[in-house]
Amino acid sequence: MLESIKTFFNPQQNLFFDLLIQQAEYAVEATGMVLTYLEEPDKQRKKETRRVEKQADKVRRQLVKALSDTFVTPIDREDLYALSRDLDDVVDYAYTTTDELVLFKLESNDFMMKIATLIHNGADELLLAMKCLKDNPNDANDHAMQAKKMETRVEKAYRRALAELFTPPDDLAGMVEILKRREVYRHLSNTADRIDEAADILSDIVVKMS
Repeated sequence: MLESIKTFFNPQQNLFFDLLIQQAEYAVEATGMVLTYLEEPDKQRKKETRRVEKQADKVRRQLVKALSDTFVTPIDREDLYALSRDLDDVVDYAYTTTDELVLFKLESNDFMMKIATLIHNGADELLLAMKCLKDNPNDANDHAMQAKKMETRVEKAYRRALAELFTPPDDLAGMVEILKRREVYRHLSNTADRIDEAADILSDIVVKMS
């Protein structure tokens, strides 16, 4: 069955796999930039992440246009659209996270580093999954499951971070600090949620390809 699917794909249909891989590469790059900023704060990271976001948006638009121009797609249209959207959202949230870290002038802490590392690892698993999807869908599913595990660990770390964050502040400045950090934690959690959603869609695609 798999061999017949491979044979059926033509260059135009292969384009979808190539574009998904490109989107996943940008997701890895953007989440890596968040991690790099936390390790060594530099306003230039914000500009670099913005550049990646714009490039990722361009690839997303290419995929959407290809969807409208192609009669037969190698993957269900709705799945392609949703998977592409989630990958794009990962990049968007990475940018907003970096943006707010710069805006709020927040220093990194252990929770931020742990969560950002898990997110970057999850994005990397998605990239590996995209590279396997066309020829080795079962391997792609394995990587999708690993990405979901990263999200589960993010959620646990996120809840611990919030629990520690919401201790009674000593003054107004302490309350402001709490609100700033909560906002950044929220963006990091949203990034992980999109990775989880993308992994779910990938698993659905693998089932349909089998």
